[in-house]
Amino acid sequence: MIRSNYHAHTNFCDGKESPEAMVREAIACGFQIFGFSAHSIHPFASDWHLPIDRIPDYVAEIGRLRDLYQGQMEILCGFEADYLPPISDALQAPYRALGADYLIGSLHYLVTPTGCFTVDDAAKNVAAGIETHFRGDGKKAVQAYFSAQRDMLRIGGFEILGHADVVRRRNGELRFFDEDAQWYKDELQETARVIAQSGVIVEINTGGMARGNTSTPYPSPYFLSLLAKKDVPITINSDVHNSGYLDYGFEVARQEALAAGYGEMIYLTKADGKLVRKTTSLHT
Repeated sequence: MIRSNYHAHTNFCDGKESPEAMVREAIACGFQIFGFSAHSIHPFASDWHLPIDRIPDYVAEIGRLRDLYQGQMEILCGFEADYLPPISDALQAPYRALGADYLIGSLHYLVTPTGCFTVDDAAKNVAAGIETHFRGDGKKAVQAYFSAQRDMLRIGGFEILGHADVVRRRNGELRFFDEDAQWYKDELQETARVIAQSGVIVEINTGGMARGNTSTPYPSPYFLSLLAKKDVPITINSDVHNSGYLDYGFEVARQEALAAGYGEMIYLTKADGKLVRKTTSLHT
């Protein structure tokens, strides 16, 4: 099984450590391919995004590490690109020009006529956002989340879909929707259909587990089973912000994938200067 990880944040955005510290630990963990994915919302930035004026430094540093550690581990330069219409809704074009090897398309913000909020923010802020922008209706907030994600998928331009149901990150604490309700399952089914049509890779993301917010990876076991039935390709990522959690929950993610019906996953690698998809067995 090829060990890969394409979702890592460093001190260029909201991570805690330098890219090189991450690389050294990734090598120690036995990763063969490691990708960096700085938070970005080009052409703007919040305090947890990669600042626009630091993008050249980020790309240069990942390039330096790629050359320095060649032969020990393949290193890729990526971005976790936020979908926030109309500010940032064409994910592909600007990042390719910046030197991206790949993109993770993610939805963190919910945009409403009365403003926006971050769906995976601190619990008190999520609760305030639902109250302010959806009059306290958690169902409407969740439906808006998946509707926006489907819009992002239809636009496309990215290789990996980030934390597909991160909207449930604070649900364990806030209980603002019922994950067993039929309306919620209907949202997942429709989203799985659009994901399959898009052709993107879905990450099994262990970041919520590492930070103690969820007991299972994103997507949930039920959502993952829907994706498996549609032969949606998957990969396993940690969404790490601290090198101590580089491969946190990877075995849980592998077992979840097997239970859903997957026998293999995708890994991304460069060949003749181009990014290509390859498969590796989930069986050890």
